[in-house]
This record gives sequence, C-alpha cells and structure tokens, in this order.
Amino acid sequence: MSAHSLPEGASAWHSLEVDKALDLLDSNAESGLTSQAVEQRFQKYGPNELEEQGGRSAWEILLDQFKNIMLLMLIAVALISGGLDLMAWQAGNLKPGEVPFKDTIAIMAIVVLNGILGYVQESRAEKALAALKKLSSPLVRVIRNGKMLDVAAKELVPGDIMLLEAGVQIAADGRLIEQSNLQVRESALTGEAEAVNKQSTITLAEDTSLGDRLNLVFQGTEVVQGRGKVIVTNTGMRTELGKIAALLQSVENEPTPLQQRMTQLGNVLVSGSLVLVAIVVIGGIIQARGFSNLQDLLEVSLSMAVAVVPEGLPAVITVTLALGTQRMVRHNALIRKLPAVETLGSVTTICSDKTGTLTQNKMVVQSLYTNDQSLRVTGEGYAPVGEFQLSGNKVEVEEYPAIPSLLVACAACNDSVLQKEKGEWVILGDPTEGALVTLAGKAGIEKDQWNSKLPRVSEYPFSSERKRMSVVCRVEAIATGEPSMTSVDPAIASFVDSEPYLMFTKGSPELILARCTRIQLNNQAVPLTEAQRGQILAENDSMASKGLRVLGFSYKPLMAIPPEGEDEASETELVWLGLVGMLDAPRPEVRDAVQECREAGIRPVMITGDHQLTAKAIAVDLGIAQPDDRVLSGQELQRMNDQELEAQVDLVSIYARVAPEHKLRIVQALQRRGRFVAMTGDGVNDAPALKQADIGIAMGITGTDVSKEASDMVLLDDNFATIVAATKEGRVVYTNIRRFIKYILGSNIGEVLTIAAAPILGLGGVPLTPLQILWMNLVTDGLPALALAVEPPEPDVMKRPPFSPRESIFARGLGSYMVRIGIIFAIISIILMEWAYFHAKAVTGEGLDPERWKTMVFTSLCIAQMGHAIAIRSNNQLTIEMNPLSNPYVLGAVIVTTILQLMLVYVPPLRDFFGTHYLPLDELGICIGFSALMFVWIEGEKIFFRLMGKRSV
Repeated sequence: MSAHSLPEGASAWHSLEVDKALDLLDSNAESGLTSQAVEQRFQKYGPNELEEQGGRSAWEILLDQFKNIMLLMLIAVALISGGLDLMAWQAGNLKPGEVPFKDTIAIMAIVVLNGILGYVQESRAEKALAALKKLSSPLVRVIRNGKMLDVAAKELVPGDIMLLEAGVQIAADGRLIEQSNLQVRESALTGEAEAVNKQSTITLAEDTSLGDRLNLVFQGTEVVQGRGKVIVTNTGMRTELGKIAALLQSVENEPTPLQQRMTQLGNVLVSGSLVLVAIVVIGGIIQARGFSNLQDLLEVSLSMAVAVVPEGLPAVITVTLALGTQRMVRHNALIRKLPAVETLGSVTTICSDKTGTLTQNKMVVQSLYTNDQSLRVTGEGYAPVGEFQLSGNKVEVEEYPAIPSLLVACAACNDSVLQKEKGEWVILGDPTEGALVTLAGKAGIEKDQWNSKLPRVSEYPFSSERKRMSVVCRVEAIATGEPSMTSVDPAIASFVDSEPYLMFTKGSPELILARCTRIQLNNQAVPLTEAQRGQILAENDSMASKGLRVLGFSYKPLMAIPPEGEDEASETELVWLGLVGMLDAPRPEVRDAVQECREAGIRPVMITGDHQLTAKAIAVDLGIAQPDDRVLSGQELQRMNDQELEAQVDLVSIYARVAPEHKLRIVQALQRRGRFVAMTGDGVNDAPALKQADIGIAMGITGTDVSKEASDMVLLDDNFATIVAATKEGRVVYTNIRRFIKYILGSNIGEVLTIAAAPILGLGGVPLTPLQILWMNLVTDGLPALALAVEPPEPDVMKRPPFSPRESIFARGLGSYMVRIGIIFAIISIILMEWAYFHAKAVTGEGLDPERWKTMVFTSLCIAQMGHAIAIRSNNQLTIEMNPLSNPYVLGAVIVTTILQLMLVYVPPLRDFFGTHYLPLDELGICIGFSALMFVWIEGEKIFFRLMGKRSV
C-alpha cells in the first residue's frame, strides 16, 4: 500500500462483515494492535488530524488593496503633482503663503485610507478549518497490546480498537464490532436532529447514504448513550470530517456582484479619463504649436484625473453596507462579510435546510388513531395548549374514553420532563418523548401528577434491536387496598380490573401490533381481528406517507412485577391502544415567507438529511413544492454525473438524505445554470456548500462554529423568514447604492468636462485644483450620498424579480443618466465659467481678485449638487410630492454641506488653504441661480418621462 492508501475492498466499510473488516485491517478485536504495528501505521498514514492549506498572508491582503486601478491612478497623480510642486519650490515659483505638496499629501491620505478600508474588510482570517479541528477529541480510549489505555486522538491509526461510552466525542471513523444500546448524535455531520441507534451486526449496501450507515461511527460526532467497541477504519483527512475539510479548502472565494461592478466602474472611469486627458493634452499642444504650455496642460490633466475618480465612493459604500448590517441585526440577521448585504438583493434561489429553519426543531404530535377514529391535534411547539379535532370539529376528550387511555400511556411510558423556563415551555430529554408529554398535557394529563398515581417500578429500556420501550407501573389505588374502584382514575379505570400493576409499551407500530392479541374498544379489551390489524397498518402507512413519525401504544395488566431479563416473555399478549403521529412542525411564519419569496422571483429549495417522506410533507405544507413533485434522494444524486444533475436542478425543489458533497454539488450545479444561490446550514457537513454559495447562511442557535465561520450571514433566530427579510434589505441597499453612484458620478463627469473645457476656451488656468476636487468628491458629494444611502424602500421592492447579479453597474439606464446629467452639469458650469471669467476681468473692485471666477465655478458646482441630491431621492416622484421627513438626513446633509462650502469662501484661513477667493453677494447669488438650474432640469426630466409613460432609472 502507498503511504495514504487503504486496504483493498475498504471503500465501503458499512458493506463488510466485522470479521472481514478486522482481516483487512489486520487487527484483533480483543487485543488490538501491537506497539510496532501502531508505529508502522503512524508512519504510513500520518497523524489523525486535519491538514491546513496556506492562505494569503496579511501583507498580501494589504498589497492587493493597491492593485485597484482607481487607486493606482490616484497614486500616479499624487507623484506627478508632487514632482510639479518640487520643481516650483526649487524654482521659487510658489505663491506667498502657499503650502507645497498639499495636493500630494491629501491624495496619498485618501489612497492610504481606502487601502486600509479594503484591508479591514478582507483580513478576516479563515477560521472555518480551525473550528473544524475543535471537533477532534483530545483523548481516546483504545485497546493496544491487549491492554486498555488512553492515547491522544492524533495518535490513532487505522486498525486501532476504540472504546466508546456516553459523552465521548468520537475521534476517528470506524466500523462497529459490538455495541450495547449505542446512540450517536450525528447532526453536525448529517443534518439529522435525532440521535442514531447504531447496530454492529448488520451489513449494508455499498450505496447506502451517510445518514443510514448504522454500523459505522464518524469523527466529530458524539455518543449520547450506551457503549461500543469500534475498529478504526479512517483517520485524518480520510475521515468524513476530513473530506469536508478538503472540500472546504477547495472552494475558492469569488468576488461578489458589488465587487465585480466596482471593478468594472473603475476600469471604465480610468479608461475614459485617460482618453480625455490625451485629447486635451494633444489638443493643447497643437493649439500652442509646441510644448510651451506643457506644465499648464499637466495641471489640467491632474485635475481631470482627480475629478474622474470618486474618492469618497468606497467609504460611502462601506458605511451604507454597515448601516444595512445594523438594520439586519434588528431583523435577527448578523452579517459577517459586508459585501453580503448587497449580494442578498441578487439572490434567485434559497437552498434551505429543513430542521430548525423551516421547522420549529420541536417534535409536535399532529394526529392520533384510536378506537377506529382518526383525530387531528393542534398546537405549536412544546406548549401544552391545543385542540383535538374529529373531521375538523373540536371534541372534548372526556367524551371519548379511548383518548385519555392512550394519553396516559404517552405520559407513563416516558422519560422526558416538560417544564416552563423564562416564560417558555421546554423539554428535558428526548424530543420525541417530549412531544408525547406535551400531547398528554393538552388533555390535562400532567406527567408529574400521574407519577404519583402510577409510580414506575420497573422498565425495559428502548434499544435499536428491540425498537420498543416498556414500563411497569403500580396502580396506587388498587395496590394500597382501596375498598372501591371508584378511587381509580377514569382514564385508567377502563383497562384495570383487580391487577395492581400495568405495563405500558411503545415503539414501532408493526412490531407492537404483532405482540398484541386484543384491542381496547368501548372501554374493554376485546380480541384483535385480522381486519382490525389491516386497518391499523393501513392507517400507519397513511401517517408515514405524510412524513409523520409514528409510534404504536399498548398496555397489559399484571399481577406481579416481571423479573429482569424477561422482556420477551412479558411483552406478549398486549392490548392495543392506538397510534400517535408526530412531526417537526413547520414554523407558522415560514408559509408567508415562502409566498413572499415566490412573489419576489426567488425559488426556495429544501436540502435535508432527513427522509424523503418527511421532507416532502414539510415542503408541500409550506408551498415549496407540489404534491406530485419529485424528491431527489442522496442515492439517486450519487449515481448522477454533473451534467445529469445540472439538467435536474431547475426541476427539483426537494433533496433528501443528502451527504456533504451532495450539497456542494447541488449549489455548484445551480450556479452553472446561472442561479444566484443562498445556502443555509448548521452542521459541519454544510460548511463547504456554505462557502461555495453566493451567500452562505449559518444558524446562530443550532449552528456549529464551523458553519458560522464558513458563512457570510448568521441567522440569530434560525428562521427562514429572517432570510426573506434580509433579502428585502439587500435589495434596498443595492437600490440605494445605485442611487448615490449616479449622484456622485453625474457630478464627476460634469467636473471633468468643465475642467477640459477651460483650456479649449482659452481661459487662463485650471478652474479647479486637485485639493478643491477632493473636497467636492469627499465632502460636498460624500455627505449627501450617505444621506441617500438610508432612503426608505420603494413599495414594490419585493414584488419584482431580482436584478441579475451579472448586470453591469451601468444597466437599466444608469450609465446614460450619468452621462446625460454630467453633460448638463458641464453646460451650466461652462456658461457660468465663460461669463464669470470675462465679468471678473471687467469688474475689479476693492479686495476683489480677477481669479475669483474659479471660485464661482467651484461654488456653483458644489451647490448644484445639493439640488441634485434633493431631486434624486425618487426616480419618478416630483420632490414636491414626497414627504421630506421620510428621509430627513438628506435635508440635513444639504444644509450642513452648503454651510461648509460657504465657509471655504468667507472664512480667511480656509480660503487661503483651499485657494478660493472672496465673492460679493451678487456674484454668490448668480452662482446659486445657475446651480438651481440643475434641480429644475432633473424635475423636468421626471415630468417628461411621466408624460411619455416611462419610468426613469
């Protein structure tokens, strides 16, 4: 064998007899491996631990931030600007009081801040594998050299004999050699909520799904009760947990739609800017017939380059996403990765686990069958409140004696306790038994009271071989010598005579029924006919077909307590009482959430480790699937290749009995079909699919650390309805991001065209310095943009299909809007610039500088943006039609920004630093008048589109 190979025939250990497994691994069930064999195998297979692949270092993540094309352009601008300042400084050409390199410092500060912002978002260390490693048990009890000893889990090797007991975390995969009442909780690995009853003596088909391999145990699972002896078959990365680790590390992180759109936006802006710079420089050289004005052209180019880059956009987007995360937390959705906020708005398919997400993770009895009558039981969770209904009508339990008799058996043959904690009913013990205690409580039969009426004196516990449980109770009223049967509670008076003991038995309906000779009818035990047996079995099949877990109940009067070990003899000639069918009931709010999903163009899909019948019953009840829809099982999926699966994923809404690699394949197949997938999960087995999905959603209550670390979002209430609320928030965030992008870039295009026009018109100098442009992009654009980020949702946000995650940032008219508004901005500014230039030259008052035309252009552009911010709140409603208080932040941002802009003109220190000039009030009034034209134009566009019967973007 090679260093990491397994024995021949060991690909399906569950299909082998114990002796065959021992032979293949050359081990002995009684004495285990020798020290020499252990050492040899340790060298061959390596330590029993998960291997971690290297990821990006912190320095690599930081350097990656500066590969952004817009930041690279700003760095180039800063360097050229610094070079020009250095030349001017050395030549002594600086103006009095002018600070050298201030443009360079300001630009580099923005570059560094944006780099740090990106680094903080991406530098979350990959902790999923670290959480996975925690599932490895530190110590494990084994047999080696014929002796029992405890060894470190990482020292286990294939062939070791491992001993299990209650509370132990299993340290490796193995084949059971023997077991006694062994139950293992495998929910973290398979997704099934119930503990699995393990059996060593059976052999299974090779294609048996992971959740049905009852003769195997797996690393990372936990022993709930019983004992077992296991031969280790796989260690380290060859275990099922190891396979998940390998899958987890093989999944590559794809950029989110927002990241892809921002990359596209940067490429378009930089490319367009460079083309425009080239045109201006070449045109200027041709106009001057030489390079005499090259420095002036370089200054124009620098200003244009700074103007085209929306320096404040990354910060605005980050704050917008952060605000979105805060709103989502109020809806019980915790966002772990900021871009996931916007990504949620593009989801087209939600792949959801069943247990705890679509359901309450609480077993609830839904139907009874007794005395030839089928009754429905209402109520939610473990609260002992509900009705018993016959043909849709409420019935009183006292009027049907067969019901309380069955419910007494439910309460007596039970080890769970129902109690109220902090106002909520909870169960201590097995959820199935908890559902039975709750059922009895709905009829007023409280387990605590019946413990005194029917104290337990003996029991035959449940086991995987027996598939039943019996308890023997003493009938206190008879055992204490009461003179009259009237002291016996009516609920049991019908099935006791003079016997002081009652044995109640529950378990598999077919098995219990086979041990019954009589049936309880009309308050007495009568012989059980074959017709009645057939009717009971038919009802059992009917309940099971609805996905219910069905239990059968019976009783037997006894004169004495049966001796220990006589269960086979004692559990005969039983009296049949009835059937109880229970289900992990759907969350009541999920039905509405599923309906909202469908209205929003989102397809819900159930992917679960549970049985097909149970999965289908829940899916049909919630509206996820139709009664005749196909259920695809893990076994069927295993036999499909990727192309066959891809052909089915758009047709199948229910997947049952799936293994970890199946979930990953389903998500990948949906993605290849162009679907944008959100995947929920709570177990270790879900982690690879969570990481692969466009949005990985972990459970906050039942979720493992592994699933949470692999996810983008954590549901704090484990509720499917929360996903829908978060999806709505994602759509709102994306809409608002588009709104402030067109707001910011519309003005940027106007700035670039205005700057480019100055040398073409023959005006002296550049109208805007890089520092002034940075002020516009960060402050006068940034503050209103932040206010627009909290614009409330439109009424139809969840009545339309999701926008394609692959659509361009310029899609649906946004690009044409930005160009159109940018041109209008430029036209207004150029007209003002032309008038102001000649006006300033013609009129020179005391204290007035002829260069103040530049300040008029600067001021006009900034104030025009304020009107733009007010008008852009809605694409279709006129500003006068909107409630200004629905987003008071916009009005506040406009007022604050206008005041700040005026301070740059009228506060001397700020005026000196930013290179502005004092404006008389008449010239300020002209600036405001020209600025108002921007607001008038946008409102006019809305009226035009309304008359044309079109929606604006």
